[in-house]
Amino acid sequence: MSDQTANDKTKLIATKEDDNSVDIRDLTEGQLKALGVSQMAYVKIVIINGEEVFAIHAADGTPMAVADNAKTAFAAIVQHEMMPSFVN
Repeated sequence: MSDQTANDKTKLIATKEDDNSVDIRDLTEGQLKALGVSQMAYVKIVIINGEEVFAIHAADGTPMAVADNAKTAFAAIVQHEMMPSFVN
């Protein structure tokens, strides 16, 4: 990534000139795409048919898969060249 591209992304997500923190809940769809959200996925524990399993979702919340354990869920995400994250 060039310095100019990185700088453009910083300008895109900055909410205040004097504050480097950004609440991701306030980002627009375009800003999330600029951050590479299509390359991220998250894992969360869910109950299906009375069993605790690990659901894999795209960053936009789209369900993608279910795994028996967190290790398998994270491995599946990485195998598809995405960045995994765990949420509660």
